[in-house]
Amino acid sequence: MPQSSQSGIFYALTAFTLWAIAPMYFKFMAFIPTTEILAHRVIWSCLIVLILIVGMSKTDKLKQVFSAKKTLLAMLLSTLLIGANWGTFIWAISHNQLLSASLGYYINPLISIMLGMVFFKEKLDPVRKAAVALCFAAVAFEVIQFGSLPWVALSLALTFGFYGLVRKKVAIDSFTGMAVETLLMLPVALIYMFTVHTSTSNMLANPSLTNWLLFAAGPITMVPLMCFAAAANRVSMITLGFFQYIGPSGMFILAVFLYDEPLSPEKLITFGLIWGALALLIFNSIRQLRNTRKKQPLDMTTKTEKV
Repeated sequence: MPQSSQSGIFYALTAFTLWAIAPMYFKFMAFIPTTEILAHRVIWSCLIVLILIVGMSKTDKLKQVFSAKKTLLAMLLSTLLIGANWGTFIWAISHNQLLSASLGYYINPLISIMLGMVFFKEKLDPVRKAAVALCFAAVAFEVIQFGSLPWVALSLALTFGFYGLVRKKVAIDSFTGMAVETLLMLPVALIYMFTVHTSTSNMLANPSLTNWLLFAAGPITMVPLMCFAAAANRVSMITLGFFQYIGPSGMFILAVFLYDEPLSPEKLITFGLIWGALALLIFNSIRQLRNTRKKQPLDMTTKTEKV
């Protein structure tokens, strides 16, 4: 295996493993209001990403985004979506809804498929159609069984799905995009910190450990993103896609075995339907990868003959 691929797999494993265990941090910080943690996440992430932008000499790209009205409007939409996603995720963990968060990120690839079909006119093969049908069946089962939509799971899946859609259309690199988004959220976060008073909002009065934990919201956000960006440059998107299930799987394990969230037989059926859909997608991806590898020697032979 090429050295770049090996390092890409390492970065991918690191990114998705960190995302899988990130709920432990937010669970530990549950004594702080969700909106306050979100504000700190924005402030410290913004500081870190701006340092990175300057260090990587990408300030010109940042200026270009703020000088292009259409791009800036699109980034404002992506900011609202990622802000809603972050807030819902933190709320879900602090309110013992980690299983629902896990379900949401399991559903996300299926949402992305549907968005691709609607906005990019992508055609679904029979396997993907079956996967989407199983996703709808899972949501319908939740409604019939519990009498309400799984709003936490759907909110996380839809906000992140549409966020990916907007970012794909804008086509800005991850660091520049994160810098723009956190800068747009920064005034709101600072206003919140100066106007809303809680037992931990005054950092000058906090124990040093609490302040360090609040600052950690920045690295916990940015380090996995940096690893993901490094992985995306080294391995194919199909390969990267296999790793995306580490996150929700880790959340599921934490919810059931560490935090003792109840996993009823009915809820297990919902997960079973989603897992069935994801198994179809994985099978389809493996088949595509094998077909690609089979074609490569043929392509090389054809090129040699032409020469």
